[in-house]
Amino acid sequence: MPDPAPLPPPLRDEPANRRLASAVRPAGWPVPEPPPAGYDLVVIGGGTAGLVAAHGAAGLGARVALVERHLLGGECLNAGCVPSKALLAQAHRLHAAGAAPDAAAFAAALAAARAARAEMAPHDSAARLRAVGVDVYFGQARFEGPERLAASGRSFRFGRAILATGARDRVPPIAGLEVARALFPAQAFELVERPDQLIVLGGGAVGCELAQAFARLGSNVTLVERADALLPDEEPDAGRLVADALADDGVRVRTAARTVRAEPIGAGVRLHLETADGEAAVVEGALLIAAGRLPALDGLGLEAAGVAVADGRPLADDHLQTTNARVFVAGDASPAGGTTHAADATARLAVQNALFAGRKRASLLTLPRAVYTAPEVASVGLSPEAAAALGTVVVTYEQPMAEVDRARLDGTPAGFLRVHVARGSDRVVGATAVAAGAGELIALVTLVIDRNIGLQALSTLALPYPTRAQALTRVADQHMRARLTPPVQGVLRAWFAVRRLGRTAAPAEEPA
Repeated sequence: MPDPAPLPPPLRDEPANRRLASAVRPAGWPVPEPPPAGYDLVVIGGGTAGLVAAHGAAGLGARVALVERHLLGGECLNAGCVPSKALLAQAHRLHAAGAAPDAAAFAAALAAARAARAEMAPHDSAARLRAVGVDVYFGQARFEGPERLAASGRSFRFGRAILATGARDRVPPIAGLEVARALFPAQAFELVERPDQLIVLGGGAVGCELAQAFARLGSNVTLVERADALLPDEEPDAGRLVADALADDGVRVRTAARTVRAEPIGAGVRLHLETADGEAAVVEGALLIAAGRLPALDGLGLEAAGVAVADGRPLADDHLQTTNARVFVAGDASPAGGTTHAADATARLAVQNALFAGRKRASLLTLPRAVYTAPEVASVGLSPEAAAALGTVVVTYEQPMAEVDRARLDGTPAGFLRVHVARGSDRVVGATAVAAGAGELIALVTLVIDRNIGLQALSTLALPYPTRAQALTRVADQHMRARLTPPVQGVLRAWFAVRRLGRTAAPAEEPA
């Protein structure tokens, strides 16, 4: 039966959201009774990092508690990866069909994204945690001391704790901005009426993805980014290709634009912009803020636990251990940042280090990035500039996707694969792909970097044909040809000359 309890904000009251809430914030959930000796591990936060840590530690035999103050699944399930990728899939399908989406198509696409979220919710559910032996508490967690925590009216000891508290939306300091008038991604996924005019503030991964999705669903979108280019954390050519793709979808892209003032107008806002050269501009519409996220640490009482905070993040070393030796960090609270796969990786590392006195280092993790626009952007490792700052000079090999058979056959020739190799070696230090399916393409490069395989090995790797991974073998072939230096070529020419001489000097065989 549908859960009759009120849904937590910002969830819209509809069947899909009731199914979601019944899994990740079930009404009437009983408050566990803490064991007298406390818990081996307490995990604060039930997003990706917290779920991975709790499941992993319980599977190893530890007595585990998890505290979540809102919805299990965190941003990834409820307001990030899952609904955004489902929404993008709907938008891309409508775009491929060539039909102009109407208001009903918009509402259906958003409803499909919420339904996909509800379908995946059981994987992150409270019932699944309880089934593996994790005590689940809903409500605010607060430290009462270096080894004591309170939640849901209970107080208990812990041997170790992991801060996996996720993040909150960053609100840019704009004069006159009324946050109550703005949408954040969590609210955007609850829409049923299409905004005719939409301003997306922030040209990072989330901003670009949502700008393209809403544009392909029929909104008139303006994307505002303060940096000189979209996706400022990626290679400039990647941002330019995405900007071109968004422009093709009708998005008005304003880069190098600082928002100096906001004012309410009707149901939306008017933003006053100023460019680097002093040009003034005004944009109007509903406002969606995608300006990044900050670790969510409010209300935790970290000072009571002896956990120091610097620049809004718990101070932690490379082993993810805070200034309280019992407390570790993972996910958004960790130095590795807030992607879902980083949350997964840091949670596993934190469990090992916390429960088994491990010395795993977060700085050794190889963490790719991906932006799921069309075309996608994916990268891993270092850019040439970042490598140079560390004293490594790179040689870059590039394969245009227009010369890869699968990309041509699919009609998606835009983009490139660019691989950076330490000069004079076979070691790959970084790569960027802009292509349909770039996130899949970068996975193999991630393996090459993480396991120090070397680019040369890919030149003889047999891959299915036709696939976009052919770009990798072509880059490896470029690398092999570049290693044929003049001295090596001279040796090879001498070798073949000797072989030819041997054939010339050999006596001809007498006919039988």
